[in-house]
Amino acid sequence: MNNWIEHLATLGARFHQDEATQIEDFGKTLSAADLAEGMVAPLTDLGLIAVAGDDAASFLHNQLTNDVEHLGTSEARLAGYCTPKGRLQATFLMWRTGQDIFLQLPRAIQPPLQKRLTMFVLRAKAKLRDATDEAPTAAVLGLAGAKAGEALARQVGTLPAAPYAKLDGAFGTVIRLADALGAPRYLWITSAETATTALAQLRETLALGGNAAWHLAEIHAGVPQVTQPTQEQFVPQMVNFELIGGVNFKKGCYPGQEIVARSQYLGKLKRRMTLATLPNAAARAGDEVFSSDDPDQPSGMIVNAAPNGQGGADALVEIKLAALEHEVRHGSAGGTQLAFLPLPYAIDTPAA
Repeated sequence: MNNWIEHLATLGARFHQDEATQIEDFGKTLSAADLAEGMVAPLTDLGLIAVAGDDAASFLHNQLTNDVEHLGTSEARLAGYCTPKGRLQATFLMWRTGQDIFLQLPRAIQPPLQKRLTMFVLRAKAKLRDATDEAPTAAVLGLAGAKAGEALARQVGTLPAAPYAKLDGAFGTVIRLADALGAPRYLWITSAETATTALAQLRETLALGGNAAWHLAEIHAGVPQVTQPTQEQFVPQMVNFELIGGVNFKKGCYPGQEIVARSQYLGKLKRRMTLATLPNAAARAGDEVFSSDDPDQPSGMIVNAAPNGQGGADALVEIKLAALEHEVRHGSAGGTQLAFLPLPYAIDTPAA
């Protein structure tokens, strides 16, 4: 358990009569309406890999789906790490601060991914380390909604003006992410002490959520996160990764690059990721979905899912586009029916 979790427990003692109540409150389920108005969430399920050294950028450039060599210090980018068969093993939020290039990913898959990347360093002057609990990056706050910008600005001053812009300062690092529900989202990476103090003030005007609430915001932004159940399931285009800036088709080789390029340029894409809602709060990443047109075999898979505050779940679903013309159900042909919602971006497939 890291220092940030311990600081949350200390903070909880100020808000509640006992720690158990506090922990439950930080995991509070929020609705889309709560997110749209304004929320803050301490994020405790994310890990952070730092890569340093003279060859750090070139090493990562040859491993990931996006351009690392030209990554500036005032921006963040999405990037994926694929198998030789082009299947995503992980998706990252990537940025550069000082001498380090940071890769943020789910904490649960960080150790094996970091170990695997380290295997390919070979003679490159690059060193990977776990920066999750390092003092300057020990705490992560996610903020979203109409009230979030003003509340965050009171803590850090100027905010990044556009999605995936980044600012560094004494306050730590603030990254503006893709909008959700028509409002900006921000990621604030800072020390546990700074976050603890700020959170006490932020929660006065913003709804307080936890990891699940932040996952719901990510889902409504249409940004997929590969987790343990979905590793090696998707070529990047199957989860719209190139549509949201996670793939650079001009950067040159990386594991699986030929297959990713072939998927882009040869023929018409038959699978995409969509946004859906369903009255089953137990829906999880990796669950299969079935179309009434072909009920005996799965037509897709849930990429990410989170409770939606209405008794059900909202989800990002990778699916055959043809299946969208029919009823789609969760778990089996007789399961709960999904209702599809518009993503915040178009998913038109490339011309044949």
